[in-house]
Amino acid sequence: MTRLHTTFSCEGATLAGTLDTGPLATGLLMVSGGNEIRSGSWSGQAQLAARVASAGFPVFRYDRRGVGDSEGTNGDFRRSEPDIRAALAAFRVAAPQLERVVAFGSCDAATALMMFGPSLPVDDLVLANPWTIDGEKAPDAMPASAIRSRYLRKLANPREIWRLLTGRVDMGQLARGLKGAAAGAPVASPMVGRMIAGTDAFAGPVSILLAANDRTAQMFEEVWPARDPRVERIQSASHSFSDDEARSWLLDRVLRALR
Repeated sequence: MTRLHTTFSCEGATLAGTLDTGPLATGLLMVSGGNEIRSGSWSGQAQLAARVASAGFPVFRYDRRGVGDSEGTNGDFRRSEPDIRAALAAFRVAAPQLERVVAFGSCDAATALMMFGPSLPVDDLVLANPWTIDGEKAPDAMPASAIRSRYLRKLANPREIWRLLTGRVDMGQLARGLKGAAAGAPVASPMVGRMIAGTDAFAGPVSILLAANDRTAQMFEEVWPARDPRVERIQSASHSFSDDEARSWLLDRVLRALR
């Protein structure tokens, strides 16, 4: 595997990309979430790319307009379709043997791939902890389902029951928690409707990977159709799959899609 740096054009702006070479005809396009540069948080994207390329699959990462080493104005994930298309074209030039492309995105990059996927020239989607808030910030409150899960775990713990019986629990905090746990499901935003429509219209396989204890993943589950067979979960709280078990689990799922 060789790591090569390149540039390409998107609507008049020069974007920066990185290719990890591989001889196979199936490749992975990695789309960064948030305003992260193409290496990802804690270099997670770069590390994942190296591991995938070591299995023979070429991998292309890039900074969208206005992020990292790329020129232009940052239009956030809602306006990133031209960037994804330009990166795909650059990927095919850099790896001319490509016959099939799997697109991977985490957080709002997953959301972008869900919304734009049916019109993109990609064959598979791998989507990690998709962002479902139609805005820049997540609400401060924990999702009701996560609160219920937390209190059920506490009720199964004899030590927590003893703390309650001996008056060592903050009753005001407990009341607020129970109120949050009793809340109904939130109303899905129009963006979630676009995400559902996009993944349903996508012609190829779709994998939705969730770190079950991550708040973004929990908010996703609050508004996503229940029992979607495309959803897989790992018991991790890491949004970026940074712990060893989650990192190995993510790599396995990405390689499965490529194969």
